[in-house]
Amino acid sequence: MTNDTTPRGRILLVDDDKSILRTFRYCLEDAGYAVTTAQNSEQARAQTYAAVFDACFLDLNLGEESGLDLLPQLREIAPWMRVVMATAQSDISTAVKAIHAGATDYLVKPCSPEQLRLCADKQVQTRHLEMRVQQLEADAGSTYKGEMISANPAMSAVVQMAKQVADTDASILLLGESGTGKGMLARAIHHWSHRAKGGFVTINCPSLSSELMESEMFGHQKGAFTGASERTSGRVSQADGGTLFLDEIGDFPLPLQPKLLRFIQDKEYERVGDPVTRVADVRIIAATNRNLEEMVKEKTFREDLFYRLNVITMVIPPLRERSEDVPALAEAALARYVKAYRRPARGFSADAMQQLKKYPWPGNVRELQNVIERAAIICTDAEVQTAHLGIVEVARDRGGIRPRAGDAISIADLERAHITALVTSVESLDDAAKLLGIDSSTLYRKRKQYGI
Repeated sequence: MTNDTTPRGRILLVDDDKSILRTFRYCLEDAGYAVTTAQNSEQARAQTYAAVFDACFLDLNLGEESGLDLLPQLREIAPWMRVVMATAQSDISTAVKAIHAGATDYLVKPCSPEQLRLCADKQVQTRHLEMRVQQLEADAGSTYKGEMISANPAMSAVVQMAKQVADTDASILLLGESGTGKGMLARAIHHWSHRAKGGFVTINCPSLSSELMESEMFGHQKGAFTGASERTSGRVSQADGGTLFLDEIGDFPLPLQPKLLRFIQDKEYERVGDPVTRVADVRIIAATNRNLEEMVKEKTFREDLFYRLNVITMVIPPLRERSEDVPALAEAALARYVKAYRRPARGFSADAMQQLKKYPWPGNVRELQNVIERAAIICTDAEVQTAHLGIVEVARDRGGIRPRAGDAISIADLERAHITALVTSVESLDDAAKLLGIDSSTLYRKRKQYGI
């Protein structure tokens, strides 16, 4: 299923001749492209600042201005944008100058509609391939490999709902305990949607302060604050045409929530230190393990933002409630890690698999993956045994006997058990961080490390 309103790509036309702009625009719009025009360098710079384009057709002679002078400026603003120099001059020296200045192709005017469309197709397809390569590199460590299957009825219903709403642009809120696979489901929704060729960009909300979050999300201009030595485009710009995943949205800074709300409603934003209003076509998926409705009552989360995010809500059940999925998840993880680390294990002993199924998995799928990764590394035989799993002590903890200082366990296991016990005994993660003597971002990293 595809969305017929989705453009094949976004193109900027820069030419001082209105008739050329009109002709090129009609031709490219008929081919399915979204087209924006500019008649001089000032308009071209403003348009490039305000929106994200895949390609630009730039006239060599813009009245008294030169396209060769404007070209590096546009490349500085949008280094990803592919620029085609269009001119009536067909000599080789001009083409060489354009390529040296950063142009990716050269188009001689007048040209036929077919030549223009073929040139646009080439540039936009190349840009989409570049984006795809970047996405594959970003996804190299991802656990999502193209399909989600569950033997559990509740989880199967969630997956079915996700497939049903994937090809809409509705905001989605994923709820569930830490480590249940909310990020994996978000990637799957992106993969199933008409935005799959666009970027899937993640922001980990607990890891940044309000000031850094604004810069990370919307970008900043050079010199906007101390340490801003270079201009950054921000995650929203990177996600244009794709999906922005806000992980642990419950920790999104309260002072910045009005700007997020405005972006969700109007698709408009400004970079830090820059008054230019920009637009980005982004689908929002948010996830949290916190009770946002309670946070709204406590006035620690904006009610209007909650309703904007809560268009489609899916609750992912914890792994302890879908033990029938453990064997398939464990085997898939083992296959992935033995390949990555070139280890000999090819399966689990009957006792090891039984222990995996009986264990309550307080850290959910993330904890399971961590356990299997460790087992894959230390196992030197074809079968993973119970001793390789290293979950006996933690299992005893769930039965009422907690690991203590001096027990025959590693520092990491002791720290994990301590953080797990503390997080479950206090009212909020902020309280847990204070008791542990660390900041909330460090606690977030520890929880992610240990699958808590």
